[in-house]
This record gives sequence, structure tokens and C-alpha cells, in this order.
Amino acid sequence: MQVWRLQNVPATFGPCVVATGNFDGVHRGHAMLLARLIAHAKERDQIPVALTFDPHPTAVVRPERAPKLITPLPERIRLLGQAGVQAVVVIPFTAEVAAVPAREFAQHILVDTLRASVVVVGEDFHFGANATGDVASLKALGRLLGFEVDAVSVQSDAVARLSSSRVRELLAEGDVAGAAEILGRPHSVTGTVISGERRGRELGFPTANLACPPELALPADGVYAGWLIDGDAEPMPAAISIGTNPTFAENLSRRVEAYVIGRDDLDLYDREVTVSFVARLRGMEAFDSVDALVAQMNEDVVQAQRALA
Repeated sequence: MQVWRLQNVPATFGPCVVATGNFDGVHRGHAMLLARLIAHAKERDQIPVALTFDPHPTAVVRPERAPKLITPLPERIRLLGQAGVQAVVVIPFTAEVAAVPAREFAQHILVDTLRASVVVVGEDFHFGANATGDVASLKALGRLLGFEVDAVSVQSDAVARLSSSRVRELLAEGDVAGAAEILGRPHSVTGTVISGERRGRELGFPTANLACPPELALPADGVYAGWLIDGDAEPMPAAISIGTNPTFAENLSRRVEAYVIGRDDLDLYDREVTVSFVARLRGMEAFDSVDALVAQMNEDVVQAQRALA
């Protein structure tokens, strides 16, 4: 798969079919849009291209409301490739880009740079300065500039629309199973394993402490059943803790710790690993004694094994 920053797209590229959006999470709500993208591309024997933004536009125009990312850019690109996209073009989103009028966006990016024959968007798509452009204006620009527009209906389940915002809300509630239903896979985070207080090893549960980028969407504090993935090795069953370890009051930093069930021989320090969340076992709590904590950790392991069976 080809990946370019907008300014690096070859001058000879295109024509192509383009789907544009944030695509954070590359979830089931995006699936129909991407399927339509690929169908249009096959029909025309052209390359299906995903046009996305980095950072998230809200982080630039309203930084105080910047959403946590479900999938950082490398993971987003990987998932788009899995969905059948053959090229990803990333727009480095800045205040200057945010101020580009809708017509200039269509002319410079969709026509001059990508030579788009069809543009596939969600029916709620907005673009251009102050988000003044919508599907109706995009279709009008398409008629003027020579591209078709396919607006895909917003996908929903029995509860509500399938959206990145809803995934974030479910994660904030600790509902990783609900988030997985929308994503079509367990939510995961990737980070480098760093040295901690080694308290888990002293208690008989050596953990991998992940240094996760602060912009990532983490589930609510608590204990989860999931998997730890180290490179190309088989996923390993894990009990995963997110929180501040309140039993030990001196540790106030929020962290992700994963105990690979039944393993005390792993050396993961300085390695980049991924943990995925399958089920929430309990909330985070402080215990009156270390013995009580250890007893609960043993129960957590049993419950995690059942959830992963």
C-alpha cells in the first residue's frame, strides 16, 4: 500500500476514487463507505484512496475539545489497508488548512492533486473553512469540477449510530465489549514496556507496564481480560489493570499494566507491545491489606481465563 503526505503525492498520480474522513477506529460504521469506495474503484479500474487527517481536526480548531484517539495514524493506515484501500493520503492538519475555503479544498486537493473521478463521503460530511461545505455543496462542486459524489448513509445498530464518538463513550464507561461490537474487533493500545516499581513481581504477578501516548483512548480504570501481543508472536492471555494502584497510595500516575497469565519468564522491557481488551472484570479499588489484594488478583486471573476461554 502507498502512503503519502498530501504535499508528496506524485504529480502523475490518478485518476482515482477517493473516500475522505477522519476514519478514527476504522470501525463498522466506516465499512459501508470503504466498500463503496472499493466498488467504484473496481468499476473504473482505478486505485481506491483514503484521504485522512493528522492530527484530528478538532485538536487544531478546538484543542480544549480534542478527542482521544482510538487508532493513532500508523494503526489507522494499517486497518485501512486491511479493508482494501490501496493508497492513503494524509493531510497534515494545521490552522492554515482549517481556513481553506470549501471550493479551494475541492479544486486543489480532490482535483489538482488526486484527480478524483468519484468522491465517497458520509452523508454528514462537512469540509472547508468553518465546516461550511456539506454534501450538497460537494455535489455542486463535483458537477462544476468534474467528479461524482457518492454520499453513504450513516450506519446504525439497534441502539444508535456507529461512530467514533460512541466508541470513545463506551470506553470511558469501561464497556470494552460494547466498543468491540462497533469496532468489529477488541479495542487495543500499543506502547513501550517500561520499568515500574516491580511490585507485581514481588506479589507473584509480574506485569508489563506500558508507556502509552497520552492522546490514546483508554478504557475506564479497572481490571480487564485481554491479550498481550508481542510482535508476530501468538497473542498471550492477560489480566490487564488500568489505574493508579490505589492500594499503594504513593503511586498516583495512571498506567496500563498487563500480567501474562502463567508467565514469569518474559523479558519485555523496551519492547513495543499491544494489549487488547476483551472483557471488564471489575472496577479499580483500594484494599485494606496486601493479602487481600493478592487474593483478588488470583480471582482476577481465574475470571480472565474464563472470559478468554
